[in-house]
Parts: sequence; structure tokens; C-alpha cells
Amino acid sequence: MLSMPNVSPSGPPMAASPLTVAVLEIDEYISKLGWDQPARLFALVDTARLRVQEPGLAAQLGLDDDGSKSAALTPIEQEELPAGTALDEFLATIAWPDAVVGCAMTVERLMLPPSAEASVPDGLNEKRLTEWVAEHPDRQEVRMTVAVLRDGARESAVRLREKDSASEVLTGAGLVPGLAEALAATFES
Repeated sequence: MLSMPNVSPSGPPMAASPLTVAVLEIDEYISKLGWDQPARLFALVDTARLRVQEPGLAAQLGLDDDGSKSAALTPIEQEELPAGTALDEFLATIAWPDAVVGCAMTVERLMLPPSAEASVPDGLNEKRLTEWVAEHPDRQEVRMTVAVLRDGARESAVRLREKDSASEVLTGAGLVPGLAEALAATFES
């Protein structure tokens, strides 16, 4: 398990929700690792509750005792995803303990601008479509960080490889709805 450092002073605005802060904190952490990273899964826990219920773990994660420098949510990286397992199949196996109030995932993908989507040839299977997108001159590499809470709240951050700067990260609840739905399903009994 690994906790992310808190967002730097140049991080999100003071009015940002705890979930937005957590998403941007994860995005910043992953950006320091560089591109071409595997998908990563994070549990989101209530920082104050963690300090009370697991003081040893909180100290190990470097969480401030008085909470003045800690975010409301603490992302805790989970073990690596099994190699060769499809993301949707893997997520279908997840069950979170009650102490986990949310989860987040980062994935890198190739995307096409809407103008290029009209030129996708008909009848391509998933493998051939992936190859076609990878060869397209207008493809863009993106890193998506998506988080959901048990209460249904969602947030996403999208970073383009060609604009790899914290000031260029796009945020919004509905940017990656498919992944948000899959993450939310991990909390269904």
C-alpha cells in the first residue's frame, strides 16, 4: 500500500471538493512516474477516520496528526492489477471493506478527436479497432484518473500526453462515464 503526498500549494483551488482534491492528488502522483504506466487502483479512505481507527498506519503514511495539512480523503494504492486480465473482468472481482469510502483508477488510452470518429471503418473487431486507432495520425495519448464514492459522487481528471502539465489537466464528473460506472459497481453488494 502506498499513500500519495498531499497536493502541492499550486494544486487545486481551495473550493475544490475532497473528491476533486483526491483525483488531482492521484494524477500528480502518477505524472511523476511518467507515461506508459499500467492501470492502477486506489482505495479512498476518510483521513480523519483513518487517524482515529488506524493511528499506526496513518503515521506510516505521513498523515498530519492535527489534520491541518491533510486532505479529507487519503488515496491508498492497491496491489498491481493481474497481468493479462481485462479491466472490466478485474473490476468485477473487487469488493471493498466498509472503511473504504471510495475508489479511483488511472488508465492510459489512445483517443481520437470527434472529427476522426466518423472515419472509423465499419465491421472492425476490438483488436483491429485498437490497431486502427494506434495508427491514426490524429490519435492522442491520454491518462484518465476516475474516482467514485459510495454515495455516488464522481470526479475525473484527464491529462493529454502532448500537454503534460498540471495546469492543462481537465476535470469533471462526467468525463469518463464508462470507467466511473465500472468503479461504482465495485460498491454494489
